[in-house]
Amino acid sequence: MKKVTVFGGGTGMSTLLKGLKEFPIDLSAVVSVCDDGRSTGKLRKEFNIPAMGDIRKVIISLAKTEPLMESLLEYRFDTCSDLNEHTVGNLLLTAGAKVTGNLSDGIKAISKVLNLRGKVIPFSEEDITLVGEMEDGSQVVGESEITESPLKIKKVFYKEEPNVCSEVLDTIKESDLIVFSMGSLYTSIIPNLLSKDVIDEIDKSNAKLMYVCNMMSQPGETDDFKVSDHINTINEYLGKRKIDVVIANNGPIDKEIIEKYATLEQKDPIYIDEDNINCEILKGNYVDLSDGFIRHNYIKLSVAIFSYLLDL
Repeated sequence: MKKVTVFGGGTGMSTLLKGLKEFPIDLSAVVSVCDDGRSTGKLRKEFNIPAMGDIRKVIISLAKTEPLMESLLEYRFDTCSDLNEHTVGNLLLTAGAKVTGNLSDGIKAISKVLNLRGKVIPFSEEDITLVGEMEDGSQVVGESEITESPLKIKKVFYKEEPNVCSEVLDTIKESDLIVFSMGSLYTSIIPNLLSKDVIDEIDKSNAKLMYVCNMMSQPGETDDFKVSDHINTINEYLGKRKIDVVIANNGPIDKEIIEKYATLEQKDPIYIDEDNINCEILKGNYVDLSDGFIRHNYIKLSVAIFSYLLDL
């Protein structure tokens, strides 16, 4: 069975994993741990632990559970007490980390209970802080502050040198395919590459490097970006190895929905500029507009990834 390791965080990664878990592969998800907003931020400060909001989403996406369990883990308290804004899943992960002694073992224990179809690995066990250097030269500290800043990001780095979980390095060594998931480029994907140890292992790896490109831009992060801009940005943080193949959407998107995104969220479609792309391109109609929002069809996406894997 071939091994696939997915790097990322947030909704994009969890969406991709929903599809990949249905295929006969050895699947691992390396999740960024620099989120510091809402429930996650409060728990980080109180217990001095890594961020777990994205880990919660990934666990839910890989779980073979009834919909009720998903609703329970995602339930967010709305109260005047200290429980306000906390999700049940975040509290469960915090308890798991405290009972077992660390977040990785806590995740493993919870994974057994939820019967996950894959392995979830935190990027680090430490409480690490992401810093953004903006185009005007200023620095913004904390993922949530970077995301909310109106300034354009120039680069990101950690306030402190991260100690990466050994399992992250092990899964890179064993991988046949390494996938950088769609998601926030500077605050979900690149944070997993801000480690010399990770880059060194990727350089030594024989695995193909795949990037699943976003379909829409993100204000402050990827304004006016095309597919090549996403690839080039990731390549800047990689070492000797560069992206081998990109999956990009060429499916149509309703003009009214595009206009709605542009007006309400300042987001625009990401176009495929083939002449500027120096890697293999897997184009397809990966659009899912079933709920009125622009999302990836994770089944079609996963079929494309699995088909590529079979040809390796």
